[in-house]
Amino acid sequence: MKRDTQRLTLAEVAPALVFAGLACVGLLLLPAVQAAEPVAGEVPLSPAVVGWWVLIAVIVVQAAALLWAKQAPRLVLVIVSIAPLVLAVTAPASTFSVTALGIIFAVFLAVMREPLRRLSAVIPITIVLVALSQMVNDVRAGAPFDVSTVAMAVVQGLVVVGGPLVIALFFAARRDARVSRGNEMLALKRERDALVQAAVSRERMAMSRELHDIAAHHMSGIALLSSAIYRQVDTDPEAAKTSAQKVRAQSTMALDDLRRVIGLLREDADSSRTVETLASVRELIELRENSGLPVEYEVLTGEWSLGTGIGPLAQLVVYRTIQEALANVVAHAPGAHCVVQVDDRALDVLIVQIVDDGSRAPDPGPGGGFGLVGMRERADLIGAELDYGPTDAGGWRVRLTVKREAA
Repeated sequence: MKRDTQRLTLAEVAPALVFAGLACVGLLLLPAVQAAEPVAGEVPLSPAVVGWWVLIAVIVVQAAALLWAKQAPRLVLVIVSIAPLVLAVTAPASTFSVTALGIIFAVFLAVMREPLRRLSAVIPITIVLVALSQMVNDVRAGAPFDVSTVAMAVVQGLVVVGGPLVIALFFAARRDARVSRGNEMLALKRERDALVQAAVSRERMAMSRELHDIAAHHMSGIALLSSAIYRQVDTDPEAAKTSAQKVRAQSTMALDDLRRVIGLLREDADSSRTVETLASVRELIELRENSGLPVEYEVLTGEWSLGTGIGPLAQLVVYRTIQEALANVVAHAPGAHCVVQVDDRALDVLIVQIVDDGSRAPDPGPGGGFGLVGMRERADLIGAELDYGPTDAGGWRVRLTVKREAA
């Protein structure tokens, strides 16, 4: 048999060594067994008898073949089953039973190594070889060649092959079940890790959107105020000082908002957090007005308080949409007059519109690419409808329609 240069492992050598050891013990005990139960015409087994050396040769061949039981289990099974036939032909005697041990080992190892369907041809061949060897041994030892001798040989073949076959199938089933459970646990672990990674990714994306909104809102206001200071510093120093104070206030608010978001990432951070609502929009508008953006705020209310039926998450989405839209006006159409309208009159929806009049030439600016994407993702999160695009007057319109929660 062809064998690679890799050394035999202990798992490959162990079965052959165990078989060789048991066979040697059996070989040493055979003379005592023959003396205790002598058979007429049988020569006592000893090194002076040819059968002794033939039996040793068969044991050596079987042990050597078992070394390759993991690499070529079917071929090894055939070799181990043919070897006893040589003993039955050349030196038939009661010593023949020792060779059955090698066949038992070979069957067990083959079934543990290969699926039973791949052994469907070699197992019957093994049974036939064992039965044939047993019959030849019995006939040459003096038994009559009749139906009973053939039947006993067939039974011997079925027992020698069937016994280890059943035991090996049991252990193989347990092994496969253990491997299956291990694979299932591994799959569950991978699925859990994937879910965790997806959750982390979503949280990171949410944090990036939040940081972008904060930065875009406050930095655009600071940039607008800084531009005003540049123009006022020589012509109106007092107004420049007032604008500088507004820049400081805007910067302080930006730092506070950033600390609040970053604090969510800390394990020891306070879980309490102020969530922006529809009531906070007026403060946002006033802040923008103080930053120099011409903005008008309209609230159209119905027969209920503002935001009735609009959950906290939906109100936060409305706030962030207005915040982002105003930041986009400052960034891309600085100085344009803007109207923010909150229409709370419909029974089933709340409509928010942010429209600039396009009185100033649009400034495309560098842009971060996250503004409109963030609006869309937030709207999808609460099942709202978001529309945006240019107006007939050359400005820009953002419209958010939020459904009310069922009462």
